Amino acid sequence: MIGIDIGGANLKVVDDAGVHIHYCPLWQGAPLADLLKPYAGKPAAVVMSGELADCFASKMDGIRWIVGAVREVIPDTVFYGTDAAFHTRPVPALAAANWLASADYLRENYADAVLLDVGSTTADVIPLNCFEELKGLTDTRRLQEQYLVYTGMLRTNVATLLSSVTLDGTATPVSTEYFAASADAHLALGQIAPEDYTSPAPDNGEKTPEAALRRLARVVCADLDEIGRGGALAVARQFWDAQRTLIARAVEHAVSRSGAGRLITAGIGADLFARELGGVTLEEEIGVVSDALPAYAVREVALRRSGGT
Repeated sequence: MIGIDIGGANLKVVDDAGVHIHYCPLWQGAPLADLLKPYAGKPAAVVMSGELADCFASKMDGIRWIVGAVREVIPDTVFYGTDAAFHTRPVPALAAANWLASADYLRENYADAVLLDVGSTTADVIPLNCFEELKGLTDTRRLQEQYLVYTGMLRTNVATLLSSVTLDGTATPVSTEYFAASADAHLALGQIAPEDYTSPAPDNGEKTPEAALRRLARVVCADLDEIGRGGALAVARQFWDAQRTLIARAVEHAVSRSGAGRLITAGIGADLFARELGGVTLEEEIGVVSDALPAYAVREVALRRSGGT
C-alpha cells in the first residue's frame, strides 16, 4: 500500500521505496492524475487539503475533483476523513484531514506530546492526547483553536507577518506586494539550503542567498545596494522573529491545554523548531518519512486497521 497526501501546492507519496515529493499547484491546473501514474498498481490511502485551492468553487467541488483524479489512476483507494474513518466516495469529512491522520498514527506512542508539523505553507499544532476532541475539527475551527498556524517555511508572504521593520533605528512600513517569501528569509539566514527552496520564488528568479536578499530588500521598496546586505538581513531576522513567536505561542497554548510533557517536530521546519523550542524531531524516531508525515501516517493507519503489514 502507498500513502498519499494531496495539498494545494505539493503532492507527497510514501511507498516502500521511500518519500516522493512533487510540486503540484492545483490552482494552476497541475496534472494530478499524470503525477500519480507512476504509483498505479497498488492500493492507496489518501489524505488531502488541496480542496481549499481557489480553483474550486467550494470544498466539496475540490473533494469531488481530487477523489475522481485519484481513483482514475488508482481505483483501489480509500480516503481518510476528519471523522477518523476511511471513505471510498467524496464526503465533506475528507476536507483537510491530513493533520488528523498524523495524530491518529502517533497518538498511542506519543500521548504525552504535542506534535508541531511545520511544512512549506502551514504549521499544524496537535496535542496528541486530545484525539477525540480533535475529531471533526475544520480548518476554520483549528485556526480559532490555534491548532493551525497559517505560516510555513517556504510559501508565506513576508508582508503577512510584518507591518513594519526597523532599519538603522527607523521604523519602516513594508510593502504588501508579494516581493519575498518565507523561503527567502530562511535561506538568507542559513536556516534552509538552496535545494530546500522547492517552491517558485516570488519573482520566479534564482534561489540563491544573494537573490533572496534582493527580494527581501524589495519588501521595503529598495534595491539591495540601497539598504545593503545588513538591511536585507534585518528584514529576514524580523520576519523570523515574528514567525517564531507566532508558532511558539500556539505551541505553548496547546501544551497548556493538554498538559503535554514534550514537543515533537516534523516537516521541513522540524530541525529548526526543535532547536528553537526545545523539541525532538520525529525523524530521529521514524526516519525521513517524517518529511511527509501525513502520507506516511495515513498509510500506516490504513494498514493497522486492515491488519496488514
